[in-house]
Amino acid sequence: MCGIVGRLNFDINHGVEEASVRRMADKIIHRGPDADGYYVKKNVGLGHRRLAIIDLSPAGKNPMFDKEKTIVLVFNGEIYNFQSLRKELEKKGYVFQSNTDTEVVIYLWKEYGKNCLKYLRGMFAFALWDDSKKVLFMARDRLGKKPLKYYLGDDFIIFASELKAFIDEP
Repeated sequence: MCGIVGRLNFDINHGVEEASVRRMADKIIHRGPDADGYYVKKNVGLGHRRLAIIDLSPAGKNPMFDKEKTIVLVFNGEIYNFQSLRKELEKKGYVFQSNTDTEVVIYLWKEYGKNCLKYLRGMFAFALWDDSKKVLFMARDRLGKKPLKYYLGDDFIIFASELKAFIDEP
């Protein structure tokens, strides 16, 4: 079990405060006591609480980025078929920096966009920010085994693995 949190302000001039993302992640620390990680850039903030299971090295830490640092992902769950997906992506020229299922999701997004979900078998919830396209893409497994809660305000969206992460967030 890991925990993910995040916020996207629709107005690019209304920045996300890292302290806010950290507070959200701290409220679900029990989901990932092994490590935490944050990404904040302008109007986007992502946070992660890690329970290290696959690739215990620092290379498995979230948020995770593509090689060009234009795509960032926070991930909770497990992709059962990630090794076969990785082999197919390597044949297409993608180079991996870790041994995680998380990184496979990043390169599936680069290759297939939102259709990447067709390839995933497992239990998962994730949020991916594509900075080059200015797109936030969130998904969870078909059965909802891994939670992904969100609140859509007039000028922002917040999300997390648990609702309690939203408490006291404007």
